[in-house]
Amino acid sequence: MCDICVMNAVKEKMLSRRSFFTATAASGAAAVLGSTIAAPPAMAAGHGAVEDLTHAYGPDFPTFFGAPGIEMTQEFNFDEHGFNLFNLSINEHTGTHIDAPMHFSADGASVDELPVTSLVAPLCVVDIAAKAEDDPDAQVTPEDLKAWIEANGEIPENACVAMHSGWGGKVGGDGYRNADGEGAMHFPGFHVDAANMLIEETAAQSIAVDTLSLDFGPSPDFATHYAWLPSGRFGIECLANLDKLPATGATIVVGAPKHKGGSGGPARIFAMT
Repeated sequence: MCDICVMNAVKEKMLSRRSFFTATAASGAAAVLGSTIAAPPAMAAGHGAVEDLTHAYGPDFPTFFGAPGIEMTQEFNFDEHGFNLFNLSINEHTGTHIDAPMHFSADGASVDELPVTSLVAPLCVVDIAAKAEDDPDAQVTPEDLKAWIEANGEIPENACVAMHSGWGGKVGGDGYRNADGEGAMHFPGFHVDAANMLIEETAAQSIAVDTLSLDFGPSPDFATHYAWLPSGRFGIECLANLDKLPATGATIVVGAPKHKGGSGGPARIFAMT
């Protein structure tokens, strides 16, 4: 079939579908007026709200190396072709994203090999925003973890332990990378001793940060990456909206990418509370 024939066929189908969905939406709205809409099963099971933990990102989203992490090239547009389609070129570690074990190990699991059971997890939010406000190089320490445990109980099995440093609100400006005149960045992260404590004393399967790296900005050796990821656990970087979540009680859902052999990748992540 010729290209123009394909385009015309697509347009006809889209127009007919548009009419169908317009009519369906109208009848559906009429049907639910005056009635209660049932909650999704996950909500009915005990969760009352969903919080988006994912930043929307584009070429201007801050990245660790400074270069744009995503490029979008439009191959088809609606006016000419009847549909929109973009080709994407993406750095795996840009935006809200996953660090798979193989990111910092020779033979660790790739992102498509992460157990799906580890992608839905109890969320523990460790709040260090106050000390990060005074010191941009602040880190989550074993003392912070012990204080969290004293206040909230033991860290649950399979948990995701997330650092809330207040950095999520800095995404729109230079303060997110917070580079100094010598090129070093300054933002909070996990101290390697805290990572090792979680490995040795808990069954947590992921750690997460609202900054660009699991390690704090001026780290000379990525010690936390090298301790955490080769242990078979994964990391999450650039989370949003951790300030809107309780210290305990939320469930994180990680929509990890599944490209074969990947060292990580952008993910849609949310929390149910």
